[in-house]
Amino acid sequence: MSDIKNYIKANKDRFINELIELLKIPSVSADPAYQQEVLNTAEAVKDRLEKAGCDFVEICETPGYPIVYGEKIIDKNLPTILVYGHYDVQPADPLDLWDSPAFEPVIKKTALHPEGLFLLEEPVMTKVKCTCI
Repeated sequence: MSDIKNYIKANKDRFINELIELLKIPSVSADPAYQQEVLNTAEAVKDRLEKAGCDFVEICETPGYPIVYGEKIIDKNLPTILVYGHYDVQPADPLDLWDSPAFEPVIKKTALHPEGLFLLEEPVMTKVKCTCI
């Protein structure tokens, strides 16, 4: 357990910066105006999975937005764990209720405050980062 804690501590700034970069992408799937941004987010998640050490990563087309699939097989004789999350975010409206622009994350009192953080993207990035530990 101390190895994991040391790894997280040593890479904390990188993890936060990677999360911030992902949170800057306005991946609002409910608004067709953001279609390309949602696709860009799928590519970004794919890239993060590859960098985290997944053995196989692909973007699977669907009738809607694509699925990003990655796998890391440590031992084919061990049980499989499936982790699911979605990488799109909710619309930021009403914009006048925000202290800062929705897709420009800021750190306030050691917490990130972007529109998509706790709803969708942060849980996805947490799962991606756990892949590399």
